[in-house]
Amino acid sequence: MNIFVGNLARDVTEEDLLNAFGTYGRVARATVLKDKFSGEPRGFGFVEMEAKTEAQAAINGLNGKELKGRALNVNEARPKTERSSGAGAGAGGGRGGWGNKPRGGGGGRW
Repeated sequence: MNIFVGNLARDVTEEDLLNAFGTYGRVARATVLKDKFSGEPRGFGFVEMEAKTEAQAAINGLNGKELKGRALNVNEARPKTERSSGAGAGAGGGRGGWGNKPRGGGGGRW
């Protein structure tokens, strides 16, 4: 089961998550997400536990508990949703998106 862990302090490491969740069962993986440009922690991460019962116990036991001075937000991770490609709502909808400019062949004035 994949678990979302939010409200992480900046200095929380993957090892910290392994230790905290490991008291509830076997942790397959722990990840603290970082900004791809700055490398700074984004304040959340994911923990994957193999047994659903152990994962649920960890969620119940750690949600709201403090880790390095911050109360954790722990719940089952939701599946990643597909992002809109931009075509459609608010992006011109494939109709040009150029306001009042005329369409058609090049040359000439607007």
